[in-house]
Amino acid sequence: MTAPAGRSLNGVFAAALSVLALAAPATVARPPIAWHPIPYPASRRREMAAYAQRHYGTRTWRLRNPRVIVEHMTAGPSLMSAWWTFAPDRPDGELHELPGVCAHFIIDVNGSVHQLVPLGTMCRHTVGLNWTAIGIEHVGATGEQTLANPRQRAASLRLTNWLRCRFGISVRNVIGHNESLSSPYHHERVARLRTQTHGDWPAAPMRRYRAALGRMAC
Repeated sequence: MTAPAGRSLNGVFAAALSVLALAAPATVARPPIAWHPIPYPASRRREMAAYAQRHYGTRTWRLRNPRVIVEHMTAGPSLMSAWWTFAPDRPDGELHELPGVCAHFIIDVNGSVHQLVPLGTMCRHTVGLNWTAIGIEHVGATGEQTLANPRQRAASLRLTNWLRCRFGISVRNVIGHNESLSSPYHHERVARLRTQTHGDWPAAPMRRYRAALGRMAC
């Protein structure tokens, strides 16, 4: 390659890189996230791997290449009440299994985002989808409450958009917990749990949520 007169090869390469940088799509910035971990020692990882073997047929506690994001409501009054629900490693009150339930993130009513476990770690938050889903909890009772709270809504959309862009998750695979059974990724080996789901974030508020999310670029 010969440089034009009066320009060095280094200058030509620098100019080319500048053009490529301008043409490349913008990356979504990571939103502010406070690291607020729950205990997840080796014993809990072993329990998670055993759970994954029973329910999904794969013995691992690692979350690899997630394809779904599930939105939840805490049904509790505060960030810390949710944190203390997830921190103890004890059988859950509904299905009575180990490890204890957890989610990857909690979004408080003031819009602050708290991460509880690394994204490469599986959490028990949605039957049939834990093997491939990131779980996001919102402090409050209903999705409508979150959508009506400007700070919590904005923080939720920003976090979810960053995650979906980072992992290449389509908007249609951002779902509410109540929509879990309709996900093409839903897989459950235990027969009695194949129709198990929860009532939080049903289709109506999630359609509004996905519409807003779809207007956000990656």
